[in-house]
Amino acid sequence: MPAAFDDIRIGQVVSLGVTAIDAKALESFISSYAPGWDIERGAPDALIYAIWSKLEAEASDQWPQTKRLGVDALRWSRNPPAGELLRGRMTVMGKDAVGESKGIVIAQHDLLDEAGRLVFSCLTRSLFAR
Repeated sequence: MPAAFDDIRIGQVVSLGVTAIDAKALESFISSYAPGWDIERGAPDALIYAIWSKLEAEASDQWPQTKRLGVDALRWSRNPPAGELLRGRMTVMGKDAVGESKGIVIAQHDLLDEAGRLVFSCLTRSLFAR
């Protein structure tokens, strides 16, 4: 990701990283937050969101992003099983300067499985430093 808002390009695709669904973490999550969920159905939607959130937070740690304004249009396409490798990506859909010091970036975020199928997607609006 570029070091400043003005260097970000519409259409730019940024990797959010890769992670596998850990079997022990899946069992623990279900036990704590989704009792009654059958592990054979794969990861619950809330865990998929948490995985995306973690990947995005780690990837954006060094970005000029100063604030998340919103997460919208959340979609879950499938519930991958334990061991499945998930890859995150962000695509810049639009941007708008707001004064001299900041700008808003609108982006689509996707989690894809090993076969490249969509698992989860959402749209975000974030403030970036100029």
